[in-house]
Amino acid sequence: MIEREIGSIGDFLAARQADAEHFPGAIWYRGHADAKWQLVPGYIRSQRTVSETTLMARFRQSAAMLTERLPNSEFDWLFLMQHYGVPTRLLDWSESPLVALYFAVEPQAELSAVDGALWCLNPHKLNKKANIKSPDEEYYIPSFEDEEMKGYTPESVSRQRRLELSPAATIATRNNSRIQAQSGTFTVHHSLIIPIEDIGDKDHVVKYLIPHVQKPMIFEELRSLGINRFSLFPELASVGRILSESLS
Repeated sequence: MIEREIGSIGDFLAARQADAEHFPGAIWYRGHADAKWQLVPGYIRSQRTVSETTLMARFRQSAAMLTERLPNSEFDWLFLMQHYGVPTRLLDWSESPLVALYFAVEPQAELSAVDGALWCLNPHKLNKKANIKSPDEEYYIPSFEDEEMKGYTPESVSRQRRLELSPAATIATRNNSRIQAQSGTFTVHHSLIIPIEDIGDKDHVVKYLIPHVQKPMIFEELRSLGINRFSLFPELASVGRILSESLS
């Protein structure tokens, strides 16, 4: 796995160009405020004292009273759960490096003295390691509705407890404003507890380290380019937070 240090958006662009040969096809990005955090989704990191199917059943029971538009599939329920902070087997990625950089450098008092990281993922290489490929498409990425993803549904994972599939990269329907604004994509774990960066020969990821002293400068660079909380979270809560911060 390649690791480099960046201190500005310009540094990232130069590093990205230097590493271009490692990333044919699409590139996905994810920002971590703490460089020590691994590429593992919330539910896989948790103690898992409650099964995923039980979590989903409880969420569905409450959601039915609060929304008129209910999801049609198990994966759509997982998206909704992820949206509202419930730990799932999904890990959010973005097709935009600027979006991912924002999450790596966004001011957080408890992480201001901690180095961050920008992860780059080659989704095609990751999927080949999960034996997901197409004879007709060199850079094939399945959607959640495709045959290759049936083994990753909550029902399948619950039923096939002895089966451990490798994490897969997949495209979701961008059916809410947040996923649209963040150019969102996902990786989904099965039951195998392994960070994405530790799979196989690790040639599917690159890690760009961000020194904590450079976070404020990159944050200002992003703001000058129109990347801010409201552009990524187009919701009233974002407006309230931005206005509150302007008074402090």
